[in-house]
Amino acid sequence: MTQDTRRANVETSRDSVTEWLLDSDPAIRWQVLRDLTDSPAEEVAAERARVAREGWGAALLGARDPDGQWLGGACFPGRGEPPADGSQPWTSTLPVMLELRALGLDPASPEAQEMTAAVAANCRWEYDDLPFFDGEVEECINGHTVTLGAYFGADVDGIVSRLLAGRLDDGGWNCEAEHGATVASFNSTICVLEGLLEYEEAGHATDETRAARRGGEDYLLERSLLRRKSTGEVPVEAWREFSFPTRWHYDVLRGLEYFRRADRRDPRLEEAIDLVRSKRQDDGHWLLENTHPGPAHVRYDEGDGHPSRWNTLRALRVLAWWDR
Repeated sequence: MTQDTRRANVETSRDSVTEWLLDSDPAIRWQVLRDLTDSPAEEVAAERARVAREGWGAALLGARDPDGQWLGGACFPGRGEPPADGSQPWTSTLPVMLELRALGLDPASPEAQEMTAAVAANCRWEYDDLPFFDGEVEECINGHTVTLGAYFGADVDGIVSRLLAGRLDDGGWNCEAEHGATVASFNSTICVLEGLLEYEEAGHATDETRAARRGGEDYLLERSLLRRKSTGEVPVEAWREFSFPTRWHYDVLRGLEYFRRADRRDPRLEEAIDLVRSKRQDDGHWLLENTHPGPAHVRYDEGDGHPSRWNTLRALRVLAWWDR
């Protein structure tokens, strides 16, 4: 096979994958148009506007309670029996709003503004009955809440101040710090980093947030996004497996998506990039590998082991960023 033939086959595969991605929900389509094609901004915006009215986005918005919450709870449902298998339900306000952000619900849309106002007025944390956008005590939850507040336009300055004060000596964060943990965790650190980045992109950057974010990034980079700094081993094999939605769980693709958005290119990302490349199937797709168990309002893919539009989109834009 000549080099020209090989290049033509790659281009054909890329085109067919793009068509497969576009044959999907508006939440996928608008991000493909924005990130993987040269589509005009007007076409991207028009497709994005459909998220609130059609498909997955409309299904999530339609699952709300009359007061604007989901199942009467912040992190956990306020009613109904817990899952018999002990899994965590993803049907309450925090995880659903995170899904809507991932779908790209336009924060300027009437649906998003009404939703945010209702949550601010009516939703309170299971911890100390605090208002939703005041946050609570766990860093991963607070990081997620900063992400949502910054994205949807709520005031989360108080949470950011607490996160800055709670950074550990190694540069990261840990939800168990309230119980004495002194070493950061990947799960908590990625949640906080995503929140701080969203906060800065919303126009609230300070020298303190930039320094904290840089320190958290270095915590992950010093570990090549998946290894122990002390021994070089991979402590959690699931970090090599790509999920969507990621919930509060870390994995390598989620880490790379953060660094893509932050536009921080570093040689210490190369092992993680190689892992993403290695998981591309012969037909150009990536699989769903690690669905986090628990009830949810929407299922986005056919299941683990099947081609995943979300993981394919996310992997392609990470590689496009790295290879540009």
